[in-house]
Amino acid sequence: MTPDSQNPAIALEGLSYAFGAGETAKQVLFDISLSLAPGEFAIMTGPSGSGKTTLLSLVGALRRPQSGKLNCIGHDLHGLEGAELEGYRQQLGFIFQLHNLFPALTAFQSVQMATDLHPEPGAEANDRIRALLTRLGLGERMDYRPHQLSGGQRQRVAIARALVHRPALVLADEPTAALDSENTQIVLQLLADLAHERGTTVLMVTQDSRVFESADRLINLVDGRLDSDVRRTD
Repeated sequence: MTPDSQNPAIALEGLSYAFGAGETAKQVLFDISLSLAPGEFAIMTGPSGSGKTTLLSLVGALRRPQSGKLNCIGHDLHGLEGAELEGYRQQLGFIFQLHNLFPALTAFQSVQMATDLHPEPGAEANDRIRALLTRLGLGERMDYRPHQLSGGQRQRVAIARALVHRPALVLADEPTAALDSENTQIVLQLLADLAHERGTTVLMVTQDSRVFESADRLINLVDGRLDSDVRRTD
């Protein structure tokens, strides 16, 4: 299935989640309801332990929903498995706090790996890889391996890897934590352009206050509950 521009890209209704069961259960999300439109760039904030990363992992189908409704880009994530689950995940772009690059692969090869699941003419894919790495300030380092790159450069390679296949939904967990201010702005502009020009929905989890003004929407979680949800009006 493909996302419908008339329907939410992400829709949560009464979503709750707990770790463990019985007397040892620890509930971390409480009755969360919200929706994100296609092409919306939303940032989710909140203190450590507020449930941000758990919610992101549920949207990314890294955990199974327990209660409430969770629909993302045309998929009901309750009970999604097998080929349908794999098909859903292939429409996602994950940016994690840890870059997880293979030591033996160059920056170009690391990004190229992500295109293997999305067959297309090699020349077209390679051109897009080069353009993306260049935009992220890595044009002169495409042939470098991880040990030859700084932490911020490795993170930008991971960002390129997550975006190169043009996902319908980008899920980012602290993507700018290892970046300086200049490269943070480059990444934010890239994500905003994907949202506003290509219709990609971006959900970023962060405590980095430098990025808040870049979003269309600022969602705040406190103790597993939706505390505020503010849309920018400029």
